[in-house]
Amino acid sequence: MQVKTNEIKTNLIGMEIESTPEVIEEGLEKAFQTHKKEFRINGFRPGKAPRRVVEKVYGKEVLYNDAADYVLNKEYGAALEELKLDVVSYPQNVKLVEFSPEKAVFTLEVYVRPEVKLGQYKDLEVKRIDTTVTDEDVDNEIKTEAEKNARMISVDDRAAQMGDTVNLDFEGFVDGTPFDGGKAENYTLELGSGQFIPGFEEQLAGAEIGKDVEVNVTFPEEYQEKSLAGKPAVFKCKINEIKVKELPAIDDEFASDVSEFDTLDEYKADLRVKIGERKEKKAKNDNREEAMRQAIDNAEVDIPEPMIAEEQDAEVRRMEEQFKSYGMTIDQYFKYLGIDEAEYRERNRPQAEINVKRDLVMDAIIKAEGIEATEEEVEKEYAAVAEYMKMDLEKAKQLYAGSREGIERDIKRRKAADLIADTAVPVEKADEAKAE
Repeated sequence: MQVKTNEIKTNLIGMEIESTPEVIEEGLEKAFQTHKKEFRINGFRPGKAPRRVVEKVYGKEVLYNDAADYVLNKEYGAALEELKLDVVSYPQNVKLVEFSPEKAVFTLEVYVRPEVKLGQYKDLEVKRIDTTVTDEDVDNEIKTEAEKNARMISVDDRAAQMGDTVNLDFEGFVDGTPFDGGKAENYTLELGSGQFIPGFEEQLAGAEIGKDVEVNVTFPEEYQEKSLAGKPAVFKCKINEIKVKELPAIDDEFASDVSEFDTLDEYKADLRVKIGERKEKKAKNDNREEAMRQAIDNAEVDIPEPMIAEEQDAEVRRMEEQFKSYGMTIDQYFKYLGIDEAEYRERNRPQAEINVKRDLVMDAIIKAEGIEATEEEVEKEYAAVAEYMKMDLEKAKQLYAGSREGIERDIKRRKAADLIADTAVPVEKADEAKAE
């Protein structure tokens, strides 16, 4: 085999592959064995005529198409191995230039993994995040817990107010005609929750129990039901019941009800510790994300289109699996959004580019730093899989034996991300400090 290459453009390689008579003969014999029962020749039972007879009757070219496929596949794989090319696409623009028992020549184009020019990825400056726990933080946490323990009390001596929860009947009309999905009875709605289209809930403020109220609204232009988008509507409503939240008193009894502590002071002290831990964790995660973003932004790479397309394909597959678990199809989801798969893929393209660049940058850092995945780390991953799948460790290792390369890659990428995050330096950002 002889191989010639030329760079057509960045990351796109042209290849000319010339095979040997030996491999061509393998291809011709393979093609003959595959199709020999299809040839009908007087004096021979189906499949029993020798190849030389078949070629004489049908012509040697009868085997060329299948033989050429065999030769191309074998020689292409050998060429990649010989040239150590890391391809990221299937062969494109494949052409059979010449084919005979003595010589076969193919040309094709293939995208290869791009080179990444790393920028700074260690000792990056990230924003110092204040993790101080204030009295307001503690009070807000207590208010949230009080909301969870609130009671709903019916009131009948006043009109509805924003913040009330009402039980109502309603029916909607567009151009005087009821529309599908516009009617309900005994519907529970918290006024101000934003469940309904803008203006609806505000117009129920002041409505009295048992009295009819007309609500006039206009459906948003981007409303999901296209037949209603942008149209004015009238809803005939009647409030059946009004309820308000009654919050518990914030005292020692409340603390003992919602926690393991007997006094409010003990409960507050524990909340202060837990809030501090959450703030520290969030600050660490935020700094990690900022450092990762900088490291990726600082790198230069020309991403081949097939890599972006493959990431878009992967996202569609992930969505298909997700909706399948919900008993839905992705087409139903697209219909709900009012788009098709092509538009969804285009919307997802910017994130696909980010994902591909992130992985390329992580792999470049892995190479630059000589990061490896230890056997102990791989075993730990298998153990985590076994625990999650609730199966024996050895069974999990057998089941996911083919995924070892991916497991090692994920470990190394996490270690590269850890390197970026662990060397990042939290500082006061100069421009923000001046603004303060």
